Amino acid sequence: MNLAVVGTGYVGLVTGTCFAEMGNHVVCVDIDAQKVARMKAGEIPIFEPGLDVYFDRNLRKGTLEITTDLATAVDHATVLFLALPTPPAEDGSADLSYVLGVAKDVADLLKARPGEYRILVNKSTVPVGTADKVTQVMVDAGLTPGVHFDVVSNPEFLREGVAVEDFMKPERVVVGTSSPKAAAMMTELYQPFVRQGNPILVMDERSSEMTKYAANAFLATKITFMNEIANLCERVGANVDKVRIGIGTDSRIGRQFLYAGIGFGGSCFPKDVHAIVKTADEYGYDFRVLNAVLEVNDDQRAMMARRVADYFGGDLTGKTIAVWGLAFKANTDDVRESPAHSVVQGLVQRGATVVGYDPEAMDTTKRVLGDVLAYAGTEYAALEGADALVVATEWNEFRRPDWEKVRSLLKQPVIFDGRNLYDPETMARRGFDYHSVGRPHYAPVVQG
Repeated sequence: MNLAVVGTGYVGLVTGTCFAEMGNHVVCVDIDAQKVARMKAGEIPIFEPGLDVYFDRNLRKGTLEITTDLATAVDHATVLFLALPTPPAEDGSADLSYVLGVAKDVADLLKARPGEYRILVNKSTVPVGTADKVTQVMVDAGLTPGVHFDVVSNPEFLREGVAVEDFMKPERVVVGTSSPKAAAMMTELYQPFVRQGNPILVMDERSSEMTKYAANAFLATKITFMNEIANLCERVGANVDKVRIGIGTDSRIGRQFLYAGIGFGGSCFPKDVHAIVKTADEYGYDFRVLNAVLEVNDDQRAMMARRVADYFGGDLTGKTIAVWGLAFKANTDDVRESPAHSVVQGLVQRGATVVGYDPEAMDTTKRVLGDVLAYAGTEYAALEGADALVVATEWNEFRRPDWEKVRSLLKQPVIFDGRNLYDPETMARRGFDYHSVGRPHYAPVVQG
């Protein structure tokens, strides 16, 4: 099938590349000429494990093309995916200007092609009612639904770090449309991805749009609930890891998203929870649970810097703190709403000098935080002369470090683990004053 993807961020580039890998001919469009030039030369602008193999292969085959020209994409494609930014406004609502702007451009191009039909697919995470707004843009341009175009809601459920796997083997595909013709074409397009029997769920547009927000809001709620349990565990002397196992074996609850830590971040959860709360406000509904989720998450993100400051008597002036991890999660260079950044900023505000290291997110952090912190070339270089270490992102390379080297580089063997990567008793036996989230603290064994 001939496809186009407008927007080459995380969602757009993964979508276009994976569709091409499955035998479709895909044209990806972006307005950034320099970015397009780099991609044409084989450079991927994001870090996503496994994407480079598919991208390189299909770029060489010609089944994946990159352009700045929307007209080329409209000429080429029967189905156009809109994978455009929907950044949050100050009030928490999603900014649809990019989506509606491109829809208007597509409408103008289709007007010059009478008798032709296209499907416009909202792949971006958008508020309920966006398909109606895109449809109205097309109608205002003089086009007729079902004749010249149909609009489909097809939300993505990709997890950064495993996005390629998620796209190639989705647990479900959600298609929101009132058009039997569009539903049939979308089902045909996705059929090769669900050969193992996972469902393609066809529903109305508004239910599809709500499904995406509901999924992310529920997962954010699950994370936040577990962080609340962790905070209570610390007060009553329980171990959140044991509680997590105890409830996670219940099939009604499940094991995923039950890890306590320093709060959720990234490009989806914070934005989507704010957006669904804003939608509820617009319809006169007080979404109390999600308002509490946002409040608790904000506090959890600020918690680690407070703990470090309390350990050193409330003032970090003159202290150097090493931070391992700057991305919002492992296996990505994405730092949008990163809890690690909240930790860094909280430490700096309390007078600390911060030295950070991340395997992939150094450049993206520099673009956001600049010289707020110093940047080390390795995880061990970050430790040199530091008064304490904070672990803020759960990269695999942080899980089994050289502990003797860590101890020798730190001024004192103090670790604050915001991701619960290590066993508290083992760390105490190694001689570290080790602090984690929701788990008991053990006095360190004095090293001879």
